[in-house]
Amino acid sequence: MSDDHDQDPPSLAGASWLTGAAVRRVLGTLAGGGFEARVVGGAVRNALLGKPVKDVDVATTAEPGDVIRLAQAAGLTAVPTGAAHGTITVIADHQPIEVTTLRRDIETFGRHARVTFTTDWTEDARRRDFTINALYCDAEGTVHDPLGGYRDLVGRRVSFIGDAQDRIREDYLRILRFFRFTADYAEGPPDPGGLEASIALAAGLEQLSAERIRAELLRLLAAKRAVAVVAVMNDAKLIENLIGVSGDVTQFDRLSAIEVALGRDPDPLLGLAALAGARPGRSLGGLGTRLRLSNTETERLQRLAFPDPAFDPDNAERAARAFLYRFGVDAFRDGVLMAWARSGAATDSSHWLERFLLPNRWRAPQLPVRGSELLDRGLAEGPAIGRVMRAFEDWWIAEDFPKDELRLAHALSDLVKANRS
Repeated sequence: MSDDHDQDPPSLAGASWLTGAAVRRVLGTLAGGGFEARVVGGAVRNALLGKPVKDVDVATTAEPGDVIRLAQAAGLTAVPTGAAHGTITVIADHQPIEVTTLRRDIETFGRHARVTFTTDWTEDARRRDFTINALYCDAEGTVHDPLGGYRDLVGRRVSFIGDAQDRIREDYLRILRFFRFTADYAEGPPDPGGLEASIALAAGLEQLSAERIRAELLRLLAAKRAVAVVAVMNDAKLIENLIGVSGDVTQFDRLSAIEVALGRDPDPLLGLAALAGARPGRSLGGLGTRLRLSNTETERLQRLAFPDPAFDPDNAERAARAFLYRFGVDAFRDGVLMAWARSGAATDSSHWLERFLLPNRWRAPQLPVRGSELLDRGLAEGPAIGRVMRAFEDWWIAEDFPKDELRLAHALSDLVKANRS
């Protein structure tokens, strides 16, 4: 199929994202001022693959001051979000579009660079990360491909532009982006040159903020071919570099397969837990600190370390109902999925599926007593009310949520009497 890869990219004329009012206004405004402007990067890449287009970025020969002047004259809002590096966010019809002047990076400092502006499209393309991200589309839908990105896109390859180590040194996050893009867009193993460079420069990941690593890692774990790519990264010790432990790829693979069988979108945080070897008794709290996870995310991971009979379908269902009442559906399903993955049971196990789907057929009831009822029974206001309520709730859960009113009344009376003495 190599001959087919040399064909010119097809036209994107008529694409809804290209003919939308906001994009037309921005491109038209720049063209009306005598400058060239083209959509660049992800929108073009995804459109050529038939994938959804979300954000639209524009590259232009207009310098930032001209972009601001033209946008304001056209009644558009212009925000200098990165003017020093050539980026102005233009808001048209409530849609923000990043407009960046063609540039050449003179000197780079990790994420930061000293730049000079240019009008050379190929020069602008060469400072980008991957060939598939160096595709441009003009207002008429013609795709411009200065570096052969379409060939790699059709061939399902993710290749660095120029020397892979040079591109990585410009921003070490590109190591993770290389693997994430490979998992999303490539087929087969990672590009050998990119893999070699990523391994050689892995120590540079330590220069990145935890927040940047977290964001890119979670996107990777939700990618289409995450399991295969993560396995390569784990063999190269890159996973241990990121999360502090060697990855449990087997558990991550089983979890991913179960999610597919259930028709669920991959849950990257649960995937992170699986990869970190989550199991009862093994705390993942350190992972929350290492990756600067939110308190909610950290608590979700820590919950998976608590042993609980609720998840195993070989245990009585009443334990599962008790857990659902105390901790809710989301925590229950997290626990069942992880226990299922650890068990090695088949992804189509009806036994495990029945436990996972318990919340569909059983909803936690409300506690059938209120503090006002205890007052009516003569219990004085104060700590005793709380003690009786907690004791009654514990009894009610342990008895599997009985509904018989006489039985409930007797239990409550006994507790009230005990707290009066």
